[in-house]
Amino acid sequence: MAIDYATLKNWKFPVIEQIYTEKDTMLYALALGLGVDPTDERHLRFVYEKDLLALPTMAVVLGYPGFWMKDPATGIDWVRLLHGEQRLTLHAPLPPRGAVTGRSRVKSVIDKGADKGAIVVTERALSDRDSGRPLATIEQVSFLRGNGGYSESGQPSDSLEAYPSLIGDGPPDCVRDVLTRPDMALLYRLCADDNPLHADPAIARSAGFDRPILHGLATYGVACHAVLDDWCESDPGRLRRFNVRFTAPVYPGETLRIESWRGNGEVGFRARAVERDVMVLNNGYAEIA
Repeated sequence: MAIDYATLKNWKFPVIEQIYTEKDTMLYALALGLGVDPTDERHLRFVYEKDLLALPTMAVVLGYPGFWMKDPATGIDWVRLLHGEQRLTLHAPLPPRGAVTGRSRVKSVIDKGADKGAIVVTERALSDRDSGRPLATIEQVSFLRGNGGYSESGQPSDSLEAYPSLIGDGPPDCVRDVLTRPDMALLYRLCADDNPLHADPAIARSAGFDRPILHGLATYGVACHAVLDDWCESDPGRLRRFNVRFTAPVYPGETLRIESWRGNGEVGFRARAVERDVMVLNNGYAEIA
């Protein structure tokens, strides 16, 4: 299936305005497993309205323009699309309630070759609707397995900006096991992505999975909360950047083993599904204050 570089780079996205409340903020945190221990005061700050805080990764579900790559006009073979990476830069702490504006654009289109696919980087600028104050910049890196080779006709191809990796050969500085809830995907889909792949066993089997899988962005949020607990004293205001590469799906109910390495104001991390011994997140990078 063919894609056109100019069509994608000039894709017109609607400006999304979204109002969210404290209940949305608490639901997002509950969907990631916070509150399992209702006596843990560090976690209560994200699921109880008293002195409520928002998890930084909630930014990825705000101002979202929808699954635009499914539009036939894109030329994208969306059935073979994979979520490759997620990148988040935070400009200010996310308020526990507010009105935001999301403005999206296609930042990059990269051809890897006819047999290797293509990459599209979508960037979303999230800001406070009323003041215009920037809150976050969100980048989604999508791997289009069925669209490689488009540049052979002379069309341009961009490059993918790399980010640092702190994952070393030595043992991690911290290891944390997090048990995901069996109903985590059903809860998380109430926050954002309602794709039936995460809820309907028949659809999951038709896609080649034993059962519904967890959203990649839910795994991303779980990893972020672990980094906050381990390296930021559970203070979301200390997180500046949070990037990761998705390497395999997670099944709800599995244990995630999150390994992290501390640098100077930076953390490298990865995550493994313990029961299957499969790496599900890799090349994770967090910048902290």
